[in-house]
Amino acid sequence: MLLIMLKNKFLLYFFFFCLGKLSAQNPLTTIIQENKSVFGDIFDRPDHYEVQILYTQINRAEDNSPIFTTFSYRLNEAQYFYPASTIKMPTAFLALEKLNDLGIIGLDKQTPMRIGVGSSPQTAMQHDSTAEDTLPSIAHFIKKIFLVSDNDAYNRLYEFMGQQQLNEKLWEKGFKNSRIIHRLSAPNYDKVTNRFTNPITFYKGDTILYHQGEVFSKAYPSLDLKREIRGKGYENKAEKIVNEPFDFTYKNYISLQHLHDILKTVLFPASVPKQQRFRLTEPDYAFLYQYLSQTPRAGKYPYYDKPDGYVKFFLFGGATEKIPEHIRVFNKVGDAYGYLTDVAYVIDFKNQIEFMVAATIHVNDNRIYNDGVYEYEEKGFPFFKSLGWLIYNYELKRNRNFLPNLSKFKR
Repeated sequence: MLLIMLKNKFLLYFFFFCLGKLSAQNPLTTIIQENKSVFGDIFDRPDHYEVQILYTQINRAEDNSPIFTTFSYRLNEAQYFYPASTIKMPTAFLALEKLNDLGIIGLDKQTPMRIGVGSSPQTAMQHDSTAEDTLPSIAHFIKKIFLVSDNDAYNRLYEFMGQQQLNEKLWEKGFKNSRIIHRLSAPNYDKVTNRFTNPITFYKGDTILYHQGEVFSKAYPSLDLKREIRGKGYENKAEKIVNEPFDFTYKNYISLQHLHDILKTVLFPASVPKQQRFRLTEPDYAFLYQYLSQTPRAGKYPYYDKPDGYVKFFLFGGATEKIPEHIRVFNKVGDAYGYLTDVAYVIDFKNQIEFMVAATIHVNDNRIYNDGVYEYEEKGFPFFKSLGWLIYNYELKRNRNFLPNLSKFKR
């Protein structure tokens, strides 16, 4: 009996020793614990703020191939959060892939397109005043998505893809914990009318290169998600508060892990299995790398008088200061209903460091949805800014056997 008790005690000590070792090996946990005071009460009440974080270290082999080590904090793929504009990122990637799969000579991302109306409440589009030639195109929509997170630009890509094809293409790549089932900032649509997508025509001069009629589809996967009905009230279309929980059951969703992996797939396609990759050309990759990292004021068509950090939450927190030339952030953010999410790849060319980071946080203290009363400025943006710099400073001190060659990401 004594031998058994000693054996069990040894196993218990061994268990806690291993647990302590695992915790010590997670630098993300260490960074959080050593800097909790920086974040106010967020890490004292992480469940209240629904915090999830992924941090990926990137080491390089002698041949410059990347080696990824990912650490997480409270990652929970079954915990619902509203991804907001982050769903625009996979939609943009799949729109480029669809063009390539069509394989039509003369049809590419720069080809002009006309968007028609198949049924109510769809809207047509034949001109885009922000384009140099005033003509809509897939390329121009993608620029607007990554430069300022334009909602209508996403809606047009959603219409080009069609609801069902958009989702099935994601699921085929292994990103099954997702559903993209509605347009954004489009109050006249509901769960039925979002299944219908507009007729679209690509043309060159008087020649029609490709026509896609109105499409009806349905893509409501059976996701086992928790807390899709939440809060204590919401503001309805009549701007009245309804004192009932808000239902996210028919809202978009994609897990934080999938968002991280989708960005990684486009930035480092050779590092993932072939079936997971997007079918993109080298010019597609160069195009995406430019606009994933470009600031709103960097171009002419479109030109946006927005601060550098407008859609760069990590490190810059939506702030107005200019981003240093040697730092580039390839990312996509989302903010709505009190949810803030960012998934990013950060490069410092001067110090030769790189890392990936993704996080989501919920800052809606009154638990009323759609009322516009959220703590973005007070808590949300400072959270992302502080977390980004803390990881950045950790990376500055981290030893590497081989420094990265980051030339493929230079403009």
